[in-house]
Amino acid sequence: MTPLPEADAQTRAFFEAWLERFSHYVRDVDYASARPLWHPDVVIFGTHQDVVQGRETCIATQWDNVWPRTEGFRFDLARTRVLVSDDGSLATVIAPWTSTGFHPDGARFDRPGRATLVFHRSDADWQVVHSHLSLNRGVPQESHASRQVKAR
Repeated sequence: MTPLPEADAQTRAFFEAWLERFSHYVRDVDYASARPLWHPDVVIFGTHQDVVQGRETCIATQWDNVWPRTEGFRFDLARTRVLVSDDGSLATVIAPWTSTGFHPDGARFDRPGRATLVFHRSDADWQVVHSHLSLNRGVPQESHASRQVKAR
C-alpha cells in the first residue's frame, strides 16, 4: 500500500508557521491581515456555514460569527498532518484546534474543533482554496463574546 504523501520537513515547517500566523489573526480579529491568505474564490463550510464560495462571503458568514465571539484560537501543531500532492501544487492540512467560548452569562467553556484546509500554490504563494472548520461533538455552537474587529 502506498503511504500518504506526507510533507517534507521544510514544507511542514512552512505550514506550521502559516497556522501560527493565521491563529494570531483570528485571536486579534484581524480580517485584513488574514484576507490575502485565502483565495478570492475559496469554497468553505463549517459549523456556522453551509457550503458557500468567495472570501468576502466567508468573512461575512463564518469569520464574523466566530472570531469576535471567541478567544484564544490556536491550532494543535503536534497533532497536525500536512499532505502534499506529488507535483507540489496542492496541500491539505488537517489540524485540531482549541479556543475559548462564552456562555450568555459570560462563563467560559472549552471550544475545541478540527480543520481541513486545502491549499493551492500559484507561483511561490500558497492560498486556501477550501476550508472546513467545525466544532467537536457536544461543544456548544454559540459563543457570546463581543470583541471588536481590529481591521476589516
